[in-house]
Amino acid sequence: MPDDAPAADAGTVSGQPTASPGQPVAIRKVSRRKVLAVLGAAGAGAAAVGTGILGREKAAAAASGARAVASGATKRRSGQVPQWAMVLDLRRCDGCKACTMACQQRHYLHSDQTWIKVYKMTSAGGQTYHMPRPCMMCEDPPCMYVCPVGATFRTDEGIVLVDQSVCIGCRTCMAACPYEARYFNWSTPKPAPRMPGMPQSPEWPVPQVLGTVGKCVWCADRLPHGELPACVQGCPMGVIYIGDLVADVGVNSFGEVIRIAQFIRDNDAVRYQEELGTNPRVWYVLGHDQSLAG
Repeated sequence: MPDDAPAADAGTVSGQPTASPGQPVAIRKVSRRKVLAVLGAAGAGAAAVGTGILGREKAAAAASGARAVASGATKRRSGQVPQWAMVLDLRRCDGCKACTMACQQRHYLHSDQTWIKVYKMTSAGGQTYHMPRPCMMCEDPPCMYVCPVGATFRTDEGIVLVDQSVCIGCRTCMAACPYEARYFNWSTPKPAPRMPGMPQSPEWPVPQVLGTVGKCVWCADRLPHGELPACVQGCPMGVIYIGDLVADVGVNSFGEVIRIAQFIRDNDAVRYQEELGTNPRVWYVLGHDQSLAG
């Protein structure tokens, strides 16, 4: 049973994925030139990921991979929009909560506002592991259906957002979310410096609005520009991959590029509480208690 977890278990899977020593299945590290050659030209004006804890080489690789994912592979047809998704490799997660802190810092959140929460779990074999929980970006989001004023909506790219200029703070969406991924803004928001002409928006909900509901937004303002979400960028273990289901590519903070469909299949990835029919856009590699070396 989970030691500090949501009400339901993440599920069980069978089978054992194979992997070469030190490298998960379907992952390959590639140079910027090769990423762009395979996945398409980088988007113009894309901002580089900060070096921070990753170091310059890894940050450069991550920035390159993120730009490539944002620009899209040749597989994406003309006129198709990206369909964003996340894959979290729990074999790598050590529970450091750097993802949580990076999110809080970027969105000027109070310490109790953990848009990406890290749970401590216990496997069927009695071993502990950690499970970060961002917003699941459900394809059938119950939070959206119950909102009486239409403040919660889903973009064409699959990102579920809250328009805080419309939200009346009734908290019906909080009750409807089975993942406990929404937070009521009880406190006056932290002061947040803003660039001129950059107003608060559902994609960039900074600062939060007192008396409304907030949630993880996958840094939706960054994605079109080839920048990693703060939680992805801030993870020192490369746990979180952000990717596009149409292009079938994803990238983590190390610049490791995966083919999402193959990675999910080869590693027996599961979706949290999939039986609820919400169709979340987040997959987890549980790892069956094995190491990265298989």
